[in-house]
Amino acid sequence: MGQKISGSIKSVDVRGEPSYRPVRRELRGPDFCRPPRLDLLLDMPAASPEAQLRHAWNPDDRSLNVFVKEDDKLTFHRHPVAQSTDCIRGKVGHTRGLHAWTVHWPARQRGTHAVVGVASAEASLHSVGYTALVGADSESWGWDLGRNRLYHDGKDRPASAAPPTYPCFLAPDESFVLPDSLTVVLDMDEGTLSFMVDGQYLGVAFRGLKGRRLFPIVSAVWGHCEVSMRYVNGLDRKTHTHARTHAHTHTGTRTLTGSLEARTLDRGTNL
Repeated sequence: MGQKISGSIKSVDVRGEPSYRPVRRELRGPDFCRPPRLDLLLDMPAASPEAQLRHAWNPDDRSLNVFVKEDDKLTFHRHPVAQSTDCIRGKVGHTRGLHAWTVHWPARQRGTHAVVGVASAEASLHSVGYTALVGADSESWGWDLGRNRLYHDGKDRPASAAPPTYPCFLAPDESFVLPDSLTVVLDMDEGTLSFMVDGQYLGVAFRGLKGRRLFPIVSAVWGHCEVSMRYVNGLDRKTHTHARTHAHTHTGTRTLTGSLEARTLDRGTNL
């Protein structure tokens, strides 16, 4: 039994002006309880502009059909190449700690296959045709934003086995289009990948990620789409324990401990 949370997700009508249709559920169970460590991370001061650049898209780790914009290093642009699916990884691969980053991807620029997730350095960055490339093999894990499906090692999935729905409370015939922004939550200490929309924690999407080095990644098919990634912050388990102890001993120290946590996880480029 877990804490009871009332979920509210807004949808966007891509055919006209944004129309908000709340999808309300009472979410039960531990997977829908926002982890205390995540609350602590979100209460920390935002990552500095310098830290965001260190965690931005990697201009040297991409499909040749996309490029990082010169005037906005947090955003990539995809060339209008037909019958091509293209990926780009972030600069930083994570092996420990809790990390969160926001992805801004306008709903009107997603097309038929828009997938957000994480991948190892070995995951493919290009495929002929239109496909959910993130999650197509054993080296990546992705959420298809249009189909509300989760993909991992999709090439070896039996044709009769449909990918799981996410969020899991959606009925088989129910769908929604996400707002322009979402938050990715990667916990390498627990080995999980989760997502948040409009402040609502949607639960664990993937487990079993411990022991890997995983990078932010997206796969795109829409010509001239532009996708931005902004690192929110990172939290180390050891520092979290110290911060929690410190908070019990001294009140009014949230800003101080938050700054300490930010420094702890931002000392290097591979965490």
